[in-house]
Amino acid sequence: MRVGVRLFARYRETAGRERLDVELPDGGTVEAAWAAVVDRYPQLSSFRPFTLFAVGQEYVEPDHALKPGDELSLFPPVSGGVGGDQYRVVEEPLSPDAVAAAVDEPGAGGIVIFSGVVRDETGGRPVKFLEYEAHAPMAESEMRKIGETLRARWPGVKRVCMLHRIGRLEIGESSVLIGVSAAHRGDAFAACRYAIDTLKRTVPVWKKEHFEDGEVWVGLQGG
Repeated sequence: MRVGVRLFARYRETAGRERLDVELPDGGTVEAAWAAVVDRYPQLSSFRPFTLFAVGQEYVEPDHALKPGDELSLFPPVSGGVGGDQYRVVEEPLSPDAVAAAVDEPGAGGIVIFSGVVRDETGGRPVKFLEYEAHAPMAESEMRKIGETLRARWPGVKRVCMLHRIGRLEIGESSVLIGVSAAHRGDAFAACRYAIDTLKRTVPVWKKEHFEDGEVWVGLQGG
């Protein structure tokens, strides 16, 4: 079946066009349509954690089944206030540039981005790769609570974005990205540091380190 796709704002500018058609199997989902679009325009892939979907005049979820002739709209979060904050657990690679764009705001005098990167050793023991697992709904809820605390403690905060990736991550890839924009750089630095320190203590995400001679869940001991 054929489905129309309409691109807005940064998506339109990045792809260089406003509309396109994609072919999907009958019952194909919004996520399948997104994959077909990214197959043509790979530069859009880093936008996935922020992407909103709509069919007609209604927002839809990624598992929404499309019908022939539907027009699927792809666009970033709407601008303005707390509604622009993002708290997501994702499986896609994370992009610092996309996070910086997500927290950009005309009233911000400073933007701070923290990236937690997979390193190649732990205690002198070479690491092959990491796996992350999460209770995604609870993790997103806890990240949202952190964001609310940031706004209460630092009123100058303009936008917050917190993303944590799950699944297999290779050396050098980002496992977590936090972006904070604020009226002044001091608030942006302080709020971003508070966010990552609190996330590590409270958000239900677990890490398994894989070595040449075994594997271990970080923070767990015994069998």
